Amino acid sequence: MIEQGVGTGFGRGVWGPAPQRGGRMAVLGGMVGARFRRGAWGRPLLRGGGGVARAYGPWLRSLVAVGIIASLVWWHSTDTLLAALGTINGAAVLAALGIGFMTTVSSALRWRLVARRLGLRLPVTAAVADYYRALFLNAVLPAGVLGDVHRAVSHGRDAGDVARAVRAVVLERLAGLIVIIAAGAAVLLAQPALLAAMAPGLAPGLAVLGGGVLVAALAVVLARGRWGRAFASATADARLVLLARGTWPGVALTSVLGLAGYIALFAVAARVAGADASLTKLVPIIVLALLSMGLPVNVGGWGPREATTALAFGAAGLGAEQGLAVAVVYGVLTLVASLPGAVVLIVRAVVPALPAQDREQLPERLDESPEKVPALTGGGQ
Repeated sequence: MIEQGVGTGFGRGVWGPAPQRGGRMAVLGGMVGARFRRGAWGRPLLRGGGGVARAYGPWLRSLVAVGIIASLVWWHSTDTLLAALGTINGAAVLAALGIGFMTTVSSALRWRLVARRLGLRLPVTAAVADYYRALFLNAVLPAGVLGDVHRAVSHGRDAGDVARAVRAVVLERLAGLIVIIAAGAAVLLAQPALLAAMAPGLAPGLAVLGGGVLVAALAVVLARGRWGRAFASATADARLVLLARGTWPGVALTSVLGLAGYIALFAVAARVAGADASLTKLVPIIVLALLSMGLPVNVGGWGPREATTALAFGAAGLGAEQGLAVAVVYGVLTLVASLPGAVVLIVRAVVPALPAQDREQLPERLDESPEKVPALTGGGQ
């Protein structure tokens, strides 16, 4: 799972004031951006016009991703997809599981480093198991981030501090995304011809993305009160955690190892799908495809990845249809790599929950005492 939708909707109660008592759904709603107010029969009531956008935004983004995939299938026909699926063999499945283990362990160790820096205890085995479960949920549920939401809330409930657990997940995913963005920038600087060839196809997407970034930046500049304080607090946490002398080397190393695993799995998918281009020609395309997966308009990673890969393969003279086949094989292999997460889900459902973890009594930031967060109501995860 690549760094998808990092930071979307993680606001009040995370870097702002503590959430009001309303149960787990209130916390989950705040994290994914749906600002709910409990009404009769527990029905969420939306607040104003902005509430409508927050409620339907994830579904609209999923519809955009489905539209992208449908357009590609219509343009290239279903024969391309069926042929790509038919190339997957046992060796590819074993490679996906092995590479997936490496990337998942790397990401789990990064999460553990960030969590410990925020004062939360997170054993290695629990981190790996929870990360596998999150990857599987991200792959099979809409929006592509619900597994991470579940991972954050579960860890927070076990550790006794949901807000700091959410901070840990957001900062951990942000660190991985930063490495992918840096790799993408390096590729664009080293391969300007590839970008120039892809520019006509990327123009609409870049325009939408640029407009979104501009609106977000304007909102931050004009923000007052709660959102201004939340942004300042988030920036301070990022500096403290990701740039700390004892943390950033480990975070950088695990992020690079994770990126190497993603590239390796994409290369396996390319070979399985029949692409015979050299790795020096494939790696820049792979990095751009991984970068596109960070766009918050995907379903389990599907959508922009397939469009970018097809466009990049066509721009590089390797054939857009071949690029679509490679992306489809990669998508299936990433799902295969996340299947241990399904085992974790089943085991956690059958085996009684273990006692809550002991939390290290460390301050949330070096100059503050820990934030008091109301306990969640209800049982289970």
